[in-house]
Amino acid sequence: METIQKEPLLTTLEQRVEEHLQRAIGLFRNLPERELLQPSPTGGWSIAQCLDHLNSYGHYYLPKIQEGIEHNALRPSKDTFKSSWLGAYFIKMMDPETGKKKYKAFKGHIPALELDAYTVVAEFIQQQERLLEYLKQARSVDLNTVRIPISIARFITLKAGDVFQFVIAHNERHIRQALRNVVDITERIPH
Repeated sequence: METIQKEPLLTTLEQRVEEHLQRAIGLFRNLPERELLQPSPTGGWSIAQCLDHLNSYGHYYLPKIQEGIEHNALRPSKDTFKSSWLGAYFIKMMDPETGKKKYKAFKGHIPALELDAYTVVAEFIQQQERLLEYLKQARSVDLNTVRIPISIARFITLKAGDVFQFVIAHNERHIRQALRNVVDITERIPH
């Protein structure tokens, strides 16, 4: 794993979260509820289910990230970050550009069939705003020393820099899935 500069990494991650936020505000929030709840014609999740799945990860990771930042706020910070081998593996696995394999959702992260679509979208927007705030706060902590337990095996911890990258790559993966449903919906609408 190579050592990278923290500032450009956090800036890139902030830009990706901003894109996710703008998709949710500009597109998902404005879709009719029936379209948000329409299952994918290929048998996959609806747009609301994709976002609900991401919200379930936000319920776990956002408080852990906040706690990690708060507990390390007074410690010296480094200007660089180096992924662990395990963190790099998880990021590569989840990033839609490098991880093409499909995975089954873990228990506790499987979205419900019946959802209040607008509540799900609103919560996703709130979570992305919180994530942006934590990325800004992360500039003052050492992304190498803040350790966060992963949701599927809490005895395994990853560096905060790896967790940020993993969560945002996972968000990207499922936002792309949700966007495919938008394309499918527009193709089904009679002209």
